[in-house]
Amino acid sequence: MTTHYINSWLIPLLWLVILSYSVFTFILTFFWNRIKPSGVFKFDKRIFITVIVPVRNEEDNIGLLLNDLDKQHFPHEQFEVLIMDDNSTDRTATIVQALAAKSQVNLHLITLPDTATTSPKKRSIETAISRAKGNLIVTTDGDCRVESGWLQSIAACYAATNAKLISAPVTFSEETTLTDHLQTVEFASLIGSGASAIAAGYPSLCNGANLAYEKNAFIEVDGFEGVRHIASGDDEFLMHKIAAKYPKGVHFLKDPRATVTTKAHDNWQAFFRQRKRWASKWKHYQSKTPLLLAIYIFACNFSLIVSGLLFAFGLVDGYFFLSLLSAKCLPEWLFLGSVLTFLKKQKSILYIPITQIIYPFYVCFFGLAAQKPAYEWKGRKLV
Repeated sequence: MTTHYINSWLIPLLWLVILSYSVFTFILTFFWNRIKPSGVFKFDKRIFITVIVPVRNEEDNIGLLLNDLDKQHFPHEQFEVLIMDDNSTDRTATIVQALAAKSQVNLHLITLPDTATTSPKKRSIETAISRAKGNLIVTTDGDCRVESGWLQSIAACYAATNAKLISAPVTFSEETTLTDHLQTVEFASLIGSGASAIAAGYPSLCNGANLAYEKNAFIEVDGFEGVRHIASGDDEFLMHKIAAKYPKGVHFLKDPRATVTTKAHDNWQAFFRQRKRWASKWKHYQSKTPLLLAIYIFACNFSLIVSGLLFAFGLVDGYFFLSLLSAKCLPEWLFLGSVLTFLKKQKSILYIPITQIIYPFYVCFFGLAAQKPAYEWKGRKLV
């Protein structure tokens, strides 16, 4: 590859991609800051919530979540909790039954049939919704923790907006290691970009660990019909279907009381499996927006790797590489810093530069790894 060949088209192309990404990041920051915090909760007897918690082998975590639900400020007579036990082989069911006997909450343990399925979580949610009494469905996971104002905040948002679907924030619990902080920064980028896209009117990302939607809206879009065969995507595929039917019906709940926390992965294998599961959804998107966004993010990060390789082989000077690096990283710092501050993760802001070094390789790696669809989740091999 000659220097003339590089200068004639590759360098202008790299500049175009990275500068467009810089503008894109500033736009995300604008829409993130534009999201208004949730208002004050107004008591409304018409709102009855069904909390759905799909679980499998969560004996170490489920008790903590159920205790959190027992402490909700939202009236206990206005919500129920359905624990959908997907054939746990540990003490999960025993713990749930023991807590249900003394809980103030209307708590039910439902054991799913031990039959093969390509998407265990979607089956759990569909089964729960068929039994749900609530007009508002709220989902979370068995390894999560919630604030005492969690359901109250979701109900306030629903009452104020008449939203068909509400995406809410998720972050990791207290960080103790470098990898914890790096995961927190990465997760903040997903939460923030998803929230900004919703605010801009182009819903793309959300997280099933903190999601709410009308039961009727779920039924009207035929639930998971058409995507039931895909192992992951119980959250985003549903959001895309609801957004297609109700373009203004998707909202992001920007309220610290509504933040759900979970544990960061403490081993590479678990991290790899989760990220591969997430990345595997890209090629199944029916909406063009999230698919194009995934391809665009891949291209931007790949462009930075290419510019780094050109610099390493002496084909471009350090000024060019540092200019591109700054154009990408400085807007990211501004955006991620504001999201991490909202999530009360100010300590993790210091780890943004390390994440920015790793992230281009990470995005490209998982973008390619997802092309091999099989992965393992909760002791099961899924496609």
